[in-house]
Amino acid sequence: MRRPDRSRPTAPTPEVIVVTVLSLWLPVLLSAVLVFVASSVIHMLVGYHASDFAALPREEEVMEALRRFDVPPGEYVMPHAATAAAMKEPAYLEKVQRGPVAFVTVFPPGRTGMGAQLVQWFVYCVVVGVFAAYLTSRAVPAGAEYMSVFRFAGTAAFMGYALALWQSSIWYRRTWSTTLKNTLDGLIYGLLTAGVFGWLWPGT
Repeated sequence: MRRPDRSRPTAPTPEVIVVTVLSLWLPVLLSAVLVFVASSVIHMLVGYHASDFAALPREEEVMEALRRFDVPPGEYVMPHAATAAAMKEPAYLEKVQRGPVAFVTVFPPGRTGMGAQLVQWFVYCVVVGVFAAYLTSRAVPAGAEYMSVFRFAGTAAFMGYALALWQSSIWYRRTWSTTLKNTLDGLIYGLLTAGVFGWLWPGT
């Protein structure tokens, strides 16, 4: 058997440069800005979310009836059962059978600004971008091809924006059409994030 020729010089192993999350601050912030703008366009101009909520039959009468109870802002379920055992009691089962059964979120009365919600939404977009940066930086080195970065960053961002929303339809009976529209939004946000990360990914 012929022995390998050890006198031949071996090709140097290319150095793999690991990308840090901190070095990705620009794509994180820019993708958050683009998602923020895209979400505003979707909800204010495109309009396919206009049918997410339907009007109650005889809305004025329902609102007047609830107004008498001065229900404080919060989340409620009716009928309510404090324990699993209470859900088996005949009185509770009768209420469920008669209906209505509902999960209700009560807002404070009066028209309130959206400033706080918009700030929270932007912070959320930044957080999703940070997670996308972390996962992509663990999988893709500096100088990687655009599509390699695109795939990892886009998948991570899509999961952050969309997948948890499915629980609302699974457990709280939110219509699947609304959840699928929100999932489409998440896909758009994921693609925008992927594009920014692929564009601004550090080189070698």
